[in-house]
Amino acid sequence: MTATVLTARALLLDMDGTLVNSDAVVERIWRRWSERHGLDGDEVMKVVHGRQGHASMAMLLPDRPVQQNLADNARMLAEETADMDGVVEVPGAAAFLASLDGLPHALVTSADVALSTARMAAAGLPLPAVRITAESVGASKPDPEGFLKGAAELGVAPEDCVVFEDSGAGIAAGRAAGMRVVGVGPRAGVHGPDAVVADLTRVRVEAAADGSLRVRVG
Repeated sequence: MTATVLTARALLLDMDGTLVNSDAVVERIWRRWSERHGLDGDEVMKVVHGRQGHASMAMLLPDRPVQQNLADNARMLAEETADMDGVVEVPGAAAFLASLDGLPHALVTSADVALSTARMAAAGLPLPAVRITAESVGASKPDPEGFLKGAAELGVAPEDCVVFEDSGAGIAAGRAAGMRVVGVGPRAGVHGPDAVVADLTRVRVEAAADGSLRVRVG
């Protein structure tokens, strides 16, 4: 496979599916939710990755009041935060994050503070100093707000950022923010990222003398 080299000034990193493999717990929680609401679990799983829970619920139960979705989402976040069984790092994530030490990067996740802190710890990964969580934004991915906030926190123009994402919603959010996107994992390729890798063992980041980052993918 030919490597792709992208030049950036900052990296914006999704968590679930990108740094942390939490698919086992996401499947458990959402399939239970699907059964409670008489929905097809397979169809539900096509929607939920990358979005905040209440945004997924609004798509799946369009006639349900927003406040009910928000309350249901709060209960589900508590369930997810209490369930770390099977949560592990995406291969290469620890080494990848270690290579970013001292370089401009941020976590941009649809999880809230409690869930993101717990999952990163369960996977044995350090939390980036700059973190954009569910509490930081008014709109869930695929809205670009989270990525734009991440860029602003780092003081970097959107077009100088590279996003790492696994889901359709996340890749769409990165594109809408005017950023280039590296897709990570089995879900990413069909959503048209600029480059795609099976996991983070296939990514290398080097700082250039002018302060820019060279991101080698593949």
